[in-house]
Amino acid sequence: MATITQRDNGRWQARVRRRGQPAISRAFNTKANAEAWARKVESEQERGVWRDTSTAETLSVADLFDEYTKSVPHKANTHAYLMKRLAEDLGRYSLTALTPAVLIAWRDRRLQCVAPATVQRELSALGGALTWAIKDRLIGLPSNPVSAVRRPPAGKARERRLEPNEEQRLLEALEDRAGAGQGVKRKGAYRVGARNPWIRPLFQLALETAMRRGELLKLTWENVNLKAHTAYLPDTKDPKGRPRDRTVPLSSRAVAILSSLAHSEDGRVFPISANAVRLAWTRAMKRAGIENLRFHDMRHEAASVVFSS
Repeated sequence: MATITQRDNGRWQARVRRRGQPAISRAFNTKANAEAWARKVESEQERGVWRDTSTAETLSVADLFDEYTKSVPHKANTHAYLMKRLAEDLGRYSLTALTPAVLIAWRDRRLQCVAPATVQRELSALGGALTWAIKDRLIGLPSNPVSAVRRPPAGKARERRLEPNEEQRLLEALEDRAGAGQGVKRKGAYRVGARNPWIRPLFQLALETAMRRGELLKLTWENVNLKAHTAYLPDTKDPKGRPRDRTVPLSSRAVAILSSLAHSEDGRVFPISANAVRLAWTRAMKRAGIENLRFHDMRHEAASVVFSS
């Protein structure tokens, strides 16, 4: 049953009460809008499809990302950069305002700036956050708007492999060492290469194991068995993107790389963020004079080496 009353401030309050359900109310500037909202709510309740959208109407996409990354820490590590970029374009929208039409227009604009694969990753990150909002936060959205957006075709697969001498140039660019300094007082004070001590072994292990960047960053010491030469990866994905667990064999060189690493307090083998890897990799490419090489290409390089041997 709905009741419509006018407040002292002139606004109209609609209140709907139905047996077995909590009473809900909302204020409007006109009586007609209050009556229309009440009829809509009563109709949805009668059909069993009503959802409380009050949170979705006030929660912004940017605030959702903040909640999501705090509640699902491993997503913060792998999707932090993607969500930061998404928030720049879509962060001001409320969840109810984030319609498929808005996302389609955003997708088409984005495709003018970046590759289709990048847009696919960004849509996946956004879709994951919205699914969490619906299933874990129980936010009243009729559906995930990302599911109604056609993903752009990925385009031609990359075939970039390391050229002769590129591995050595990369290793030098990723090594922290003393640079040439002028004068005795500055000897050894000027540093060149990567300051982050985890980047070089991360690159080396990627070449040895063909593991993804995200898998390496989530790898924990409790899942590494140096004696058995294995690394266990829970909740990773298969070639078709489906979740699964798998065990990666470790070569003697991979075992040596892991044995040389210090153990971090949080238990991860590489206690750094995906964004730190991205920044260090970009700088290393510039120092080494290498173009059009991505960290993910190391996975293809490792697989190609294994296949050719």
